[in-house]
Amino acid sequence: MNAPTWITAVPLVSLAAWVWLLLWQGFFWRTDVRLPAVRGEPEPARWPSVAVVVPARDEAQVLPESLPSLLAQDYPGDAWVLLVDDGSTDGTAALARSLAERTPGGLPLTVLDAGEREPGWTGKLWAVRRGVAHARASAEPPAFLLLTDADIAHAPDSLRRLVHGALAGRLDLVSQMARLRVRTGWERMIVPAFVYFFAQLYPFRWVNKPSARTAAAAGGCALLRTQAAERARIPESIKDAVIDDVTLGRAVKRAGGRIWLGLADGVHSVRPYVGLGPLWRMVSRSAYAQLLNNPLLLAATVLGLALVYLVPPVWACAGSPVGGAAWLVMTLTYVPMLRYYGRPLWTAPLLPVTAALYLAMTVDSAVQHYRGRGAAWKGRTYS
Repeated sequence: MNAPTWITAVPLVSLAAWVWLLLWQGFFWRTDVRLPAVRGEPEPARWPSVAVVVPARDEAQVLPESLPSLLAQDYPGDAWVLLVDDGSTDGTAALARSLAERTPGGLPLTVLDAGEREPGWTGKLWAVRRGVAHARASAEPPAFLLLTDADIAHAPDSLRRLVHGALAGRLDLVSQMARLRVRTGWERMIVPAFVYFFAQLYPFRWVNKPSARTAAAAGGCALLRTQAAERARIPESIKDAVIDDVTLGRAVKRAGGRIWLGLADGVHSVRPYVGLGPLWRMVSRSAYAQLLNNPLLLAATVLGLALVYLVPPVWACAGSPVGGAAWLVMTLTYVPMLRYYGRPLWTAPLLPVTAALYLAMTVDSAVQHYRGRGAAWKGRTYS
């Protein structure tokens, strides 16, 4: 292939890829997949019971913002919170008890110790196991389990809307992708793209279609029927999953459960990411695991990211109208996510810069894997 043909063919492939992504990748770029509407659906005469399971490891920094929001839930049925302390060294358990004392009339709180982790379990799922086992051992086991991270704050009606949505849609798993924090410069640059890329990999409309193979969940806020958890053997069947939310969705759907995933309105993360380092670690710790630790998939991903995200602006700046068209389509697909996060729309054309960072994070994730560091999180490393 001579140089002129190469110059013409590469941006054409990029443009074709973006037309396909725009029209045939489950409309991933839209942000209108929200909690199922329940207008017109009568509220249940008796609300089902819910156990809220919160795995926590060294979360004293974020608990004052997140835990009171859980304890203050306006829920008409029986509900209680089980916070499982996973070997914290910063006083997480004592702080949780203190916050509960300062929230009179709130949901009951029980603080559990995760205990010594057995081999083969990730720390978070071992803590979830402790909380789920405690809930199941109750005199009246709960009908639902709300699995939520310690950094997630909920609007007062969050639990009520989750349960009502699950009942109205006859769903076994309802999960919402919490709004991540976008206050610092790096958060504004990295976070909206993180959710955009996730939706591109797991289009919400495909996830929510019972006949589709695509399955995923958002681990920060997942309401799960207890019966569905038992059918799918949650959490035992996913005990070693580094990307536990996606694996949770797959396990429930494969067990015949109906699942739903969408963007959140009243659920947000309060975890701060100051500087590029924490955000880099958040992405790189699981990026290569997402590729099944497969070097061929890594090579294909690097090539694909370069072709889809980097070629269009490079060729456009070189004077190629086809490259400019591909860049324009890419930019337009990013606009809805920027609106969702309240970011200026003029930053949409900068998506290739963020994509280049994600490419570097993915490569670094593979490097860390082959150095024997695996997926590292809060002092633990998983192969």
